[in-house]
Amino acid sequence: MSGAISEPALNDLAHLTSRTPIVLVHGGGDVVTDIAEKLGVQQKFVTSPEGFRSRYTDAETIQVFTMVMAGKINKEIVRRLRTAKISAIGLSGVDGGLIRAERKQKLVVRDERGRRRIIEGGYTGKVTQVDGSLIQTLLKSGYVPVIAPIALGSENEFLNLDGDRTAAYVAGAIKADVLLLLTDVEGVSLTSTILPHLTAAEAKQSLLDIGPGMITKVYAALEALSMGVGKVIISSGQRENPFTSAIEREAGTVVEP
Repeated sequence: MSGAISEPALNDLAHLTSRTPIVLVHGGGDVVTDIAEKLGVQQKFVTSPEGFRSRYTDAETIQVFTMVMAGKINKEIVRRLRTAKISAIGLSGVDGGLIRAERKQKLVVRDERGRRRIIEGGYTGKVTQVDGSLIQTLLKSGYVPVIAPIALGSENEFLNLDGDRTAAYVAGAIKADVLLLLTDVEGVSLTSTILPHLTAAEAKQSLLDIGPGMITKVYAALEALSMGVGKVIISSGQRENPFTSAIEREAGTVVEP
């Protein structure tokens, strides 16, 4: 989710938080790109051989990424939620050592001709640990944690994390019943048909057939299930009631073991 959450969606979220504890992990890559370019920090994106597209995070970019994600976007979401009388508290993976990650030393990417290349890893991380006890403490105190996808590396450096993969690890750390991944389409589709349900095995088989915009979410769903999450729902965040419509199985694709 981003700070631009609509009023109906905000009301939907308020209704949901009155019934069950929830944790929000947000993205905001488009805002990072826009502000970075205004600051004169050129942004570069790379694609892995498996089709994962990601931001290449150099030393300048990680500074902008941290500033925008943990500052502007995170606090704007918290402000909107608290305006709706939701007891939100903003965090990044840095706060309290909430999320630790391993810095990727090398990245294997595809160039414009489809050839594999190895480049320096920059400041991109792979999650190694999430402090689920800290999240549980906040939930038991009645808070809605709003988490920015930034982690601390082994040398306490800032690391850029993928939002969907971060959400999977957070959900796994607290053994969530449901992980909801919101996107700009109605769900996972093959041959232009939205699939209402996938098993983990079917989702794994579909990885080669779905587009680069969805592959990360399906992979995150598989990671979450492997860590004990009950089920994962991939659904549109542009619906009027995106949270309850997905949870009540009126929309989206449900991925289960």
